[in-house]
Amino acid sequence: MIHLIERKDLDVDKYDACIAASVQCRVYAFSWYLDVVSENWDILILNDYEAVMPLPWKQKYFLKYITQPFFCQQLGVFSKEPITVKLQEKMIHSIPKKFVKTTINFNSDNFFTFKMKSKNNYLLKIENVYAENYKKFNNNRKRDLKKAISSRLYFEENISIKEFYDFYLLNDKNYLNHLSMQEVLQNILKLNTSVVHCYGIKSKTDLIASVILLIDGKRITYLVPVCSALGKKKGAATLLVAEIIKKYKDKILDFEGAMIPGVAKFYESFGAEIERYNVFSQSII
Repeated sequence: MIHLIERKDLDVDKYDACIAASVQCRVYAFSWYLDVVSENWDILILNDYEAVMPLPWKQKYFLKYITQPFFCQQLGVFSKEPITVKLQEKMIHSIPKKFVKTTINFNSDNFFTFKMKSKNNYLLKIENVYAENYKKFNNNRKRDLKKAISSRLYFEENISIKEFYDFYLLNDKNYLNHLSMQEVLQNILKLNTSVVHCYGIKSKTDLIASVILLIDGKRITYLVPVCSALGKKKGAATLLVAEIIKKYKDKILDFEGAMIPGVAKFYESFGAEIERYNVFSQSII
């Protein structure tokens, strides 16, 4: 039986245990993460937390609608056992009619069904030996890496929250169109968890490229990359990815996108491969 509960009534231990043990496990779906990226969220639950589907939602005037939060690429159905298309469709049909519109990203381990369109993500398998990954870099990446090294850029593991956030505001203007992105990012940076890491590339003492990573299990999520004009010129973004590959062995680097051709080409140039996930949309008005 599938039933809906509100966040306040959630058995957090059972819910997070389901996410952690799920075939589709993604860091975005844990309660502590959804609590900081989503204004509100309800949950569809199969029986006693055998499968769950979080429903992040907002309200405008008197209308409630389900929408994907910022910095949260994939949600959908999470289950302890492989799910069927039939169960996934039952979950979708169980979305309450109180939500007049739904737009939500399912994870790549869910099925493509009705009212869905596909998007591309890029994953890079990090080998145990860095040289194996380096072989897959294309000529542009190898050239930029040499440029960064000759410019005496260096990898910094202890970037403070304040240093990253100030750098983000200075160099990434996407938040100007979505001011609530600032608040969500601040919430993520304040999380007291070993999952969130901040690394950067510096020239002398100046930060010129940085990234927020979410590290959970085998997957490293390349959540918020930022690069200055000088960093782009000196190949700092390439060096940053290369250093992360050196640091973490036998994991999957999840680049989180992208549908922008130039960004996609950059990720592909490290040897990353496409992973497809699906976006479900429906409206009752």
